Amino acid sequence: MILAPNIMDLAQKHPTMLEDLELLQEKDRLTPGSVQYTIKRYRKLSQWSVEDTGMMVYHYKKNEPSANYLELRFCVSGNVYCNGKGYECGSCHANGKYCNSRHETVDIMSFTFLGEHLQQFVKNTKSTDFVNRVLSFRHVSSFSKILSICSRTRMALEGLLNNSYAENLENIFFNAQTQMLLLYSLECMLGDKEEEGFSCKFLANESDRDKILRAREVLLQHIGEPITIKDLSRKVAINECYLKKGFKEMFGTTIFDFYQSQRMEHAKYLLYDKGLSVTEVSLMLGYSSISHFSTAFKKHTGLKPCELLLR
Repeated sequence: MILAPNIMDLAQKHPTMLEDLELLQEKDRLTPGSVQYTIKRYRKLSQWSVEDTGMMVYHYKKNEPSANYLELRFCVSGNVYCNGKGYECGSCHANGKYCNSRHETVDIMSFTFLGEHLQQFVKNTKSTDFVNRVLSFRHVSSFSKILSICSRTRMALEGLLNNSYAENLENIFFNAQTQMLLLYSLECMLGDKEEEGFSCKFLANESDRDKILRAREVLLQHIGEPITIKDLSRKVAINECYLKKGFKEMFGTTIFDFYQSQRMEHAKYLLYDKGLSVTEVSLMLGYSSISHFSTAFKKHTGLKPCELLLR
C-alpha cells in the first residue's frame, strides 16, 4: 500500500494546520463504476503561499483487484467562491471586490478511477505500453508522481470549479472534464508531448482548435439527441476529415468513443443517483429500444443496467 503525501502540504511546502481551514463548499460523487470525486473549497488566508500542485497516485494490491485505483489530486489557488448568487448578485455589484460574499479560495480536488471505469480506455490488454499497463492495473508496483499543471489541465479544473451547470447538465459536464483531466495527467506523466505541439498542422491555427473544442461542447449538448459527424461538422464549420483528425489529436479518442463514453457515464448517474428506470434512461438518451441501450451499457461498463442497481 502506498502512503502518498498530503497534496495541500506539498502545495504550501509545510504541514497544514486543520484549525486554519474554513470550508466554504464541498461536492462529491460516489456512483459505482464511475469516477469518484471530492471537491473542497477553503477560504484562503492572506498569509498562505500556495503553489498550484498536481499528483497522480497509482495503488496496486496483488490478488485484490477491488483495492486497485488510480487517483488524481490537485491543489489550486486564486479562484473566487461566492456564497451569494455569483457575480450577478446585487451585493457583488454594490461592493465590487470588497463584497463580503466573495472569497479567494484554495481548492482541493481528488478524482479516483477504479479498474471497472478505466477498462473502457484499454484497447490492447496484451500491450506492454506503460499507459496500458497502468490503466489495466498490470503495472505491479504502486507509485505516486507530482504533476505539473499545464494550461489545459488548469482550464479543466477551473471549469469544474466555476461552471454554472446544475443537475443532469452538471453531471454530463463533470464526466467529460474528468476524462480530460485523466488524459492530460497521463500525458504530463509521460512527458512525451509538448503542450502546444500537434501533429495535425491545421491545429496550429487557434480558430481551428476552437472549432474542435466547440464540437466537443455540441456533443455534450446532444447526449439525448444523437448527432451525425456530418451534422456536427456543419455546426462547427469544419470539414469532416479535419474534425475527426483534430478531435483525436486534441482529446486522445475518436468522436464516437468519446460520445458513447459520455452517454454511458450519464446513464450510470441517471440510474443510480436519480433512481430512474432502465426504460426512462434509454428514452432520455435517444435509444430506439431498451435492448440496444442495455447492449451499449454492458459493452461500456461490463454490467447490465439492472445489475448496477443491485450494487
